[in-house]
Amino acid sequence: MAQPVIGLTLDHEPPGGYSSFPWYAIRENYCNAVRRAGGLPILLPHDPDAASAYLGRMDGLIVTGGGFDVDPALFGEAARHPTVKTKDRRTAFELAAAKGALAQDMPVLGICGGQQLLNVALGGTLIQHIPDEVPDCLPHRQPNPRNEPGHTVRVIAGTLLHRITGVDSLGVNSAHHQAVKAAGPGLVIDAVAEDGVVEGIEDPRRRFCLGVQWHPEFEISEADCRIFRAFIEVSGG
Repeated sequence: MAQPVIGLTLDHEPPGGYSSFPWYAIRENYCNAVRRAGGLPILLPHDPDAASAYLGRMDGLIVTGGGFDVDPALFGEAARHPTVKTKDRRTAFELAAAKGALAQDMPVLGICGGQQLLNVALGGTLIQHIPDEVPDCLPHRQPNPRNEPGHTVRVIAGTLLHRITGVDSLGVNSAHHQAVKAAGPGLVIDAVAEDGVVEGIEDPRRRFCLGVQWHPEFEISEADCRIFRAFIEVSGG
């Protein structure tokens, strides 16, 4: 199998910390997980006008997570919860890249906030703040380290995720306060937390279109590794 080129979206931070000028960032384990699965990671700056040019040099797209939210206006809500923090240029680029990839049936993997972005790109909506909308919810921002599981999810039989992982339940790490509310038209919910929060979505109409609400790049289970291997295999096909 040829080594597929996998584009990963970056986070962006204002001056301070690493640099006195604006800077991009990504956790090393995203790139490591791609490499271990057989792919070649490349990093994507936030230029919406260049999205199609990037896609022309890639075989698969990973929309990564980050400590920010999709603007509620993008899924039809005028009110914004006080906790919502947006990064508008990043979101504009990720929407352009995701929609462009989906239009050409390029494999797409959305991770955490990337799943939420993917759902919005495909016409779905989001819960803006889980504790306000889900009674007796789990701590989806887990207190223990991210390289440990925080709760379990139920994997729905008959789905792509179930075929990839080969398990009915899975311990996952959790670092989010938003989640899928209504899945986009045609999307299938393939994983659910014990409190009912959607943890996975997929589009059976496409070669590979999968979103997971947790962070499989930490590879805390064999199932996490299988997600990356399946994605890379399809990207190289």
